[in-house]
Amino acid sequence: MSLPSQIKLTPSPDWKDYALLDSGDGKTLERFGKYLLIRPRPQAIWSPALPSGEWKKANAMLVEEKQEYGGKWNILIPMDKSWPISYKDLRFQLQLSSSRHVGVFPEQATHWDWIRERIETGKKPFRVLNLFGYTGLATLAAAAAGAEVTHVDASKHAITWANLNTKLSKLENKPIRWIAEDALKFVKREGRRNSFYQGIIMDPPKFGRGSSGEVWDFFKRMPELASACQSILAKDASFIVMTAYAITASALVTHQAVEQIVGKKGNLESGELITVEESASRVLSHAIYTRWSAK
Repeated sequence: MSLPSQIKLTPSPDWKDYALLDSGDGKTLERFGKYLLIRPRPQAIWSPALPSGEWKKANAMLVEEKQEYGGKWNILIPMDKSWPISYKDLRFQLQLSSSRHVGVFPEQATHWDWIRERIETGKKPFRVLNLFGYTGLATLAAAAAGAEVTHVDASKHAITWANLNTKLSKLENKPIRWIAEDALKFVKREGRRNSFYQGIIMDPPKFGRGSSGEVWDFFKRMPELASACQSILAKDASFIVMTAYAITASALVTHQAVEQIVGKKGNLESGELITVEESASRVLSHAIYTRWSAK
């Protein structure tokens, strides 16, 4: 076992269509394109830096309900139900949903840039597997860089959304395969088929259900998924990216999970994905992550 020399705090500083404007009193004030949204954020235990008048400019506020991640959006100033935003040459659609998520995790943009660099400097052909792919932004980044991508998510709704984002980014003619299935089941089948990938992206949830009702529990199923991913990692593999949200653990967990897949070769980087607010430069941590590169 190798230990990380340091736990990195990694921001995504190149956004133009997104900003964390302020935070405090358990909430965030964020700009997504032309709209301002207020979302609950318990770790923001300080007081807001901006005056209340700035917060009153928000178009919508999510009010949490009892179930985890659930809630109801209160529309404060009229807004569209869905709207497009961009990150560099990627274009995608956002919408308010029954969760606090709107279709993008802005803090993951650092991953998209890192993935593109690995693919653009790697040997071709380059096959990438994106597990728990959600609305497909990592898939778009990999496809734009020239990879053949397999996108897996148990939610058909998420795959439909990802398809739309592909069209908005004018990448619909790229070699992307869409799979609506339980991620672990799919990876095991790929292993039996001797189907190998040069890059693996995974963002396993804390808890979820597969397309056929399979129950996913991060701590119970992740060891099995890591073993299965080991069987499909190509000999000339270039990278692995693993991100984990909402689990009670440090980045040592993702570090050692990825190390189980790759062994002692290559370079491992582990840390937290963060956003720095514009108002007072305070830092919000969103997720833990590990990135492995072959060299």
